[in-house]
Amino acid sequence: MEKKQIRFGVIGCGLMGKEFASAAARWLHLADVDFQPSIVAVCDANPAATQWFTEHVPSVQAAYSDYKELLADESVDAVYCAVPHNLHAQIYVDIIQAGKHLLGEKPFGIDAQANAVIEQALRDNPGVIVRCSSEFPFFPGAQQIVQWVNENRFGRIIEVEAGFWHSSDLDPTKVINWKRRIATNGEYGCMGDLGMHVLHLPIRFGWKPANVRALLSKIVEERPDGKGGQAACETWDNAILACEVETADQKFPMVLSTKRIAPGHANTWFIRIQGTEFSAEFTTKNPKQVASLPYAPGGVQAWHVADAPYKSAYGTITGGIFEFGFSDSILQMWAAFCDELTSGGQMQQPFRCATPEEAAGSHRVFTAALESQRTGQTVAIDWRD
Repeated sequence: MEKKQIRFGVIGCGLMGKEFASAAARWLHLADVDFQPSIVAVCDANPAATQWFTEHVPSVQAAYSDYKELLADESVDAVYCAVPHNLHAQIYVDIIQAGKHLLGEKPFGIDAQANAVIEQALRDNPGVIVRCSSEFPFFPGAQQIVQWVNENRFGRIIEVEAGFWHSSDLDPTKVINWKRRIATNGEYGCMGDLGMHVLHLPIRFGWKPANVRALLSKIVEERPDGKGGQAACETWDNAILACEVETADQKFPMVLSTKRIAPGHANTWFIRIQGTEFSAEFTTKNPKQVASLPYAPGGVQAWHVADAPYKSAYGTITGGIFEFGFSDSILQMWAAFCDELTSGGQMQQPFRCATPEEAAGSHRVFTAALESQRTGQTVAIDWRD
């Protein structure tokens, strides 16, 4: 099968840029797709970062230190951009105005004002396809949850909990980085960096919080600055958001949490839904298992835990008995983005990457959470345009 080549540029050649390169190199893992990304240009202010690409990715034809030179490169069809949050508004807008399709990292702007600038650029350039990176819903167990929600299996929703936890900052001797500074990460702290992962599915399901009461924590107040001294940590380590969801026919509580300091959790994403007729949960802590509890009045209340087969959104060469992992979810996310770029609206499967509208929704939640933290009050969220 001859595959349509989508020529990508990468702006920001750090960890996630390398993950994209790895996904592109593993494209043969996918079965029966007629599209393929090819990384032809890269850009980073650090020459060592682009050197890794020129040494390890044979398709790379050009390496730039100025992203505007990459945007002027006519060989580039689309861009993956992974840069600190304070650079999102300017660079994302420039990418969109250059007519390049974009998969950008969350949170799509350092704050609500920056996000609004990106949203305006999208309205001005409707022909450009823009999506937000969020790979965890592509785990087979998460896809099973999506299917159950779409089938209205749950009856009346009792409550929902979703979160993303890891322990990467538990060590107080870890040197401070840009995510600890308001100037580069923004006031959102862990919410801006992790929260789109948590909100992707709830917002996709139409479960938009009507209000939020936030509990934000700064646990490690200062860290080594890498120069022999100490530097103040300015952003939030952990966030717990207690919300109420109001849909057309029901109202229920939802708890959202993002944690950089959650002992024992290397990289745990989860969603739990409790309902009067059906309950379910999935966590990447046990990536091969999905739990469900069907219930009929007067019946037994028993959780069923089953191995989720390796059944992904896009078929692969992997047998169903094997375990799905983080690198697989990234490959699936990229397949969804490339599928949307080439399909003309007729994707091979219906689950799209996170949209700019969903990213904008996350900003409404995070902005209200900051106000809640400042005032100690429950803050209403206005979803009207």
